[in-house]
Amino acid sequence: MARNPSTYRSGLWLDWCPGCGNFGIITAVYKAFAELDLDPSKTVVVGGIGCSGKTPHFINVNGVHSLHGRAIPFATGIKLANPELTVVVNGGDGDILGIGMGHFIALGRRNVDITVIMHDNGVYGLTKGQAAPTLKRGIKTKALSKPNIQDAINPIAIALSAGYTFVARGYSLNIDHLKELIKQAISHKGASFIDVLQPCVVYNNIYTREFYSERIYVLDEEGGWDPEVKSDSVDEMMQKIDQAWRRSLEWGDKIPIGIFYKNSSYSTFEERLSVEIPTYLEKPPAKQVIATAEGRPIFTTDAFREFFSKYIIQTKNSRG
Repeated sequence: MARNPSTYRSGLWLDWCPGCGNFGIITAVYKAFAELDLDPSKTVVVGGIGCSGKTPHFINVNGVHSLHGRAIPFATGIKLANPELTVVVNGGDGDILGIGMGHFIALGRRNVDITVIMHDNGVYGLTKGQAAPTLKRGIKTKALSKPNIQDAINPIAIALSAGYTFVARGYSLNIDHLKELIKQAISHKGASFIDVLQPCVVYNNIYTREFYSERIYVLDEEGGWDPEVKSDSVDEMMQKIDQAWRRSLEWGDKIPIGIFYKNSSYSTFEERLSVEIPTYLEKPPAKQVIATAEGRPIFTTDAFREFFSKYIIQTKNSRG
């Protein structure tokens, strides 16, 4: 039986600006967590720095408020230490695609079973509206003295290129649709990415609620859209990636939301580790006993020295 969404509300005051798209995103998260019946003790939400970075404070699960651009490596360490945990990253477009871009790419190519929810408003809202990586060239928001002179990053295209096996886009004010995307992303086995378009009511006077409401459409609302790779065929995979990439270029009179790409046939990083370390999934680092009930380390200095002495000898022998 699904839990009530209120189960996941921490009770802290949500101090975002009135009308911020973050309210829609966190509401969708509450609903998705409830319908998935996630155990709060086995769920971790990791945030970076920025308005979206506060998200872990507002959700009644394990939370980490990490460093700017470093939410993904924090989340990766948590997931690899205990693969049984459900790990979700919340970060802004500046946090994830600016200073954190290298980590974003690394997560995709590793295909770690983590969900990344990117709060995409085109600006650095917490630091007064500077142009973020997703703001289009030539756009002048109210906080900029001149139009933006840099080209924008295409988050969907970057995720596809990096190797994410679930790639989607949602809209913060289409809460029920976003909830379903989050549910599918978490249920997917592998690296999942959701680019969530959201208005910043204070600093972005271009990409407003009115702007999006006139343009957004759901990819599969008329039927016929199929983003899922259903075989091991490289040709099918490339065809699905190509169609997703082409749709990701739509940004004008129409802007698509929905699932762009899904491929469940790839092995996860955790599965690859279990091939190298057969006991990994049964006894991951978080489940290994390292001390007695009295707190005495089981792996003593002498044992540590002996272990590494043997390791060095084995390594030398294996290399001849």
